[in-house]
Amino acid sequence: MLYLAVRMARHRIAGLIAVACATLGGASLVAAIGVVAESGLRGHPEPGRLASADVVVSAPQTYPVPEDLPIALPERGGVPTSLIAQLAALPGVTAAIGDVTVGAAVIGADGRVTPIAAHNWTSLALTGTEDGGRPTGIPDGGAPGGDSQVALDTATASAAGVTTGGIVRLSAAGRTGDYTVTSVLDSPTPSAWFADPTAITLSGRTDSRVDLVALRTEPGRADQVADAARALGGGLAVTTGDDRGDIADPETAAGRSMLPLMAGSLSGVTLLVIGIIVGGALAVSLSGQRRELALLRAVGATPRQIRRLATRQALIVAAVTSVPGAAAGYALAGRFRELLVALGMAPAALPLQWSPLPGAAAVLLMTLTAWIAALCAVSKISRMPATEAVAGSRTEPRTPSAWRFSSGLVVLAGANALAVTPMVVRNEAGAAMTAMAGILAAVGLALAGPGLLSFAGRTMARLLPRRAAASTWLAVANTRGYAVRTAAAVSTLAVAVVFTLTYALTQTTVLAGSTRDLVDGSRAQLAVTAPALGRVPSELAGAVSQVPGVTGAAMVGGTTVLMTYSMLGDPIVEASSAMVLTPEASSVFDLGVRDGDLAGLTGATIAVDADVASSRKAGVGSELDLVLGDGTPVRARVVATYDRGLGFGPVVISRDLAAGHATGLDQQLLIATNGDPGVPSAVSALTGSRPGVVVGPADPGSAGVSPELWLNVAVLGVLLGYLLLGIANKLITATAQRRDELTLLRLAGATPAQIRAMLRREAAMIWIFATAGGVGLAVLPLMFLSLGFLERPWPSGPWWLGPAVVGVVGLIAFLCVEIPGRRVLRSTSVAI
Repeated sequence: MLYLAVRMARHRIAGLIAVACATLGGASLVAAIGVVAESGLRGHPEPGRLASADVVVSAPQTYPVPEDLPIALPERGGVPTSLIAQLAALPGVTAAIGDVTVGAAVIGADGRVTPIAAHNWTSLALTGTEDGGRPTGIPDGGAPGGDSQVALDTATASAAGVTTGGIVRLSAAGRTGDYTVTSVLDSPTPSAWFADPTAITLSGRTDSRVDLVALRTEPGRADQVADAARALGGGLAVTTGDDRGDIADPETAAGRSMLPLMAGSLSGVTLLVIGIIVGGALAVSLSGQRRELALLRAVGATPRQIRRLATRQALIVAAVTSVPGAAAGYALAGRFRELLVALGMAPAALPLQWSPLPGAAAVLLMTLTAWIAALCAVSKISRMPATEAVAGSRTEPRTPSAWRFSSGLVVLAGANALAVTPMVVRNEAGAAMTAMAGILAAVGLALAGPGLLSFAGRTMARLLPRRAAASTWLAVANTRGYAVRTAAAVSTLAVAVVFTLTYALTQTTVLAGSTRDLVDGSRAQLAVTAPALGRVPSELAGAVSQVPGVTGAAMVGGTTVLMTYSMLGDPIVEASSAMVLTPEASSVFDLGVRDGDLAGLTGATIAVDADVASSRKAGVGSELDLVLGDGTPVRARVVATYDRGLGFGPVVISRDLAAGHATGLDQQLLIATNGDPGVPSAVSALTGSRPGVVVGPADPGSAGVSPELWLNVAVLGVLLGYLLLGIANKLITATAQRRDELTLLRLAGATPAQIRAMLRREAAMIWIFATAGGVGLAVLPLMFLSLGFLERPWPSGPWWLGPAVVGVVGLIAFLCVEIPGRRVLRSTSVAI
């Protein structure tokens, strides 16, 4: 059977080229996505300063989720300082070093701002130890002992023009002041060291906690010490080896955890497209072998043998092409990572993890897809009686399956029902249902297409004028008589149309809705930022509010919170971005407050989007359980509900609640004015004496395109290219396999010009039906999305997208029918 499969494949090589291209491209995409997913699961950032520590004890940087992957926490928790002595007393521990890291900046005499990392003095021991056990680089004496003392590294001190005993101006945690330099030390990175109590205070923690405790152990005893540290309890995380990098850089670790989720969301659509293209290519290839398969049935081949023959052909092609395709996927993964880093959706400090697993998975998946597609393509002819199979081998299937038609109508109905979701759920999850409804509708069209096209062909035949050209009559007759063949081309082209329109316009419509919320909800005209300082100086809000013409000034920050809710009786944990606001927020924001007041954002309080409040049955005065970005569980009281959650996020927390648990506090100071043109100059004059502070216009509508949108556009482009290549191969193969049919028309008296005209009209009908079907399937989901997000029936997006898609589909339909048709007509060695 393998010999026959190889022989048949050799004589039908043109039909198998489409299968080869489909599996090659599919294996590349699957392998690339697999490498990114594996990097998110197994990759770790470098340990950095913790490289000299054998064991690291810290607060957990992940939040466990039942029956799901844990959620990485972007903020750093704290470890009680009282634990340091207990860890130091463990057998095998030679040193226990508490570490605190604070963002800071050195302000030179010329006003130049130099960002640096500030630490507590004790953590200097992480730079290494000399033979005597004393930390390298620590001079005799010189330790900062008060709130206004600091030690600097050599490069920073030189740049600031200070030496030991000099005065340097520093900004740390939003506080700017003059500090006496107690010592100048060698350090590989720009750094400052405060006294331990000062560093803890600057970290924002109200209790006595450090970021982590680094342990040095006797040689070979790291694992024993780690086990002993875990035995102390307290819910702390104990890490060794590469896992130390996750503790050293929680932000990178949190970004790493998003890669598997991102890869999972991309893989769903990718696998659907791959299945459509591989399945369609194999169906066309095996339909060209109907005569050979029927003859094998006539000479005694069993249905099982026919299926084995077809599947082995498919497996041969998949084995030959999926291996180089998977190898190409590894190169594609590098480019994919560069794209994600450029968009800010993957941490630059996280390297890709290379292993044979993604390639092996790609090969296995392509092999499985080809096997299933071959079984489906040959199932009908393998079950036919031998005589019927031979009799029907000269013609293509003409009668659409009633079961297939009914199933397609059910799927189309389900897609339309799903499309209503954005009208009810006005968030990104609801918007995702639009693209899902479009894809589901495309699947329904693929199932019901032959029946619908047969009906359309009969209608056209009745309405066609008697004076129509013979080529037009032939084109309509072929469309009606070979509805299954024509529907295969129409449905795949319609998938390209609906896929492009729903995915692209969903993203642009959501972006437009979010931008509209931000623009409508912003009352501020000016924004003060301090990117070099890390945060806006805390005293600036009060000073700006005293400027004549300023009607409101409020600090704005951001963090991440975890919210738990129940779905079908199961707990669901969802990580969401959250704005950090003060009670003055209502002077610069209009969140569309439905109930309550933002002035109540003091203490452990929050405001939530109205949809969130409704889903959790929480109103003003209710209390909700949250987990802050550092893993701290809190119970917060709801003081307001609002409508503009699409632009401002699902939850807003008070600055009091976020203090000590978030590093993104006071990222900007928004200022509302009475419209006096002199106010911006007055504010600039006030901030001019503060180096590193920048004043600019507050324009939330010009935030730009989100990274997620750029990623979706890039992925859409790759998948669309793969989809169109598969469609082109399928059309070319299907046209080339009509050699006998076109030759019979020649013998019946049709001229080459008439046959070419017939093919062009068939291509035109394929184009019209595909465009009408794709646009028709996309209209309803996009209309519901637009009504829910923009309160109008048309989506937001580039006007040229629709005409461009229609033009590309038409170009493919005409070229992929015209070119192979001309080649068939030039051939004179066709046997009937």
